[in-house]
Amino acid sequence: MELRVEPVVTPLEMSESSQSHDGESLEADAYESLPPTASLSTQMTAGAVAGILEHTVMYPVDSVKTRMQSLQPDPKAQYRSVYEALHRIMRTEGLLRPFRGLNITMLGAGPAHALYFACYERVKHILSDVIQNGGNSHLANGVAGSVATVLHDAVMNPAEVVKQRMQMYNSPYRGLLDCVRTVRRAEGMAAFYRSYSTQLAMNVPFQAVHFVTYEFMQERLNPQRSYQPTSHIVSGAAAGAVSAAVTTPLDVCKTLLNTQEDTVLSSMSMRGHLSGMANAFRTVYRLGGLPAFFKGVQARVIYQMPSTAIAWSVYEFFKYFLTQQ
Repeated sequence: MELRVEPVVTPLEMSESSQSHDGESLEADAYESLPPTASLSTQMTAGAVAGILEHTVMYPVDSVKTRMQSLQPDPKAQYRSVYEALHRIMRTEGLLRPFRGLNITMLGAGPAHALYFACYERVKHILSDVIQNGGNSHLANGVAGSVATVLHDAVMNPAEVVKQRMQMYNSPYRGLLDCVRTVRRAEGMAAFYRSYSTQLAMNVPFQAVHFVTYEFMQERLNPQRSYQPTSHIVSGAAAGAVSAAVTTPLDVCKTLLNTQEDTVLSSMSMRGHLSGMANAFRTVYRLGGLPAFFKGVQARVIYQMPSTAIAWSVYEFFKYFLTQQ
């Protein structure tokens, strides 16, 4: 009897041990399978939360960046550093002045980032299967980031126009609705997409560099692709810093197209409104030469590093959390 019982018990014990071990293994490796298994709603929800937090937490620095990129600013709006700019803005214009335009940014960031992350995950997964049999492909990451950017900017561009006009020194708009109505009445609906081609020209390389850098850092810091908040933060910060620095010249041109600085246009005897990336490049160069293309680079990097770190860490957390639930 004992000889018959033990062979039955032993496999059961081994089975239970194996199941326990597999359960621990599955729990440890759960994140690794998230990209192909996470639902679209999970990716969009995580992306929306990440986008809103990314733009909200670092918004005052973004306001400073916009002002520092002004080509011919008012003497009272010329700043030596990000800290000095924030201090002077709050002291002379009020504590909440650096947050002006945040409402429209939050309205745009939620749906824009929901589409952005969901599109990135799907395209990356499809291309990785084709290019590298499901492995990590830098080409797939770059292409997926570029495709996702087209959707993101289509939603976010009008919000960027309104936001940057409200961020400028002595902005004439009383609020969000007043800015939208005034721009639409004076310049037409096309004004909200005047910088779209430039935004894409900036964001496609920005996001390509961004995603390739992030995935590269993850390969080094987190090769198992488990849920590791520290690795997501460090990888996100590195991706934001590198991509922000190399695309600053395009961001300066985008800011000019969004704000349509009257002083700049008047100094160049320009009638109507500035449009097109080529015109923006010529205008920036004529007014300040090569150094003008890197105005605000310090503020841009300072803004993007924590912003991208926040976006990735929040996105990865919510994707992990929602999938586990």
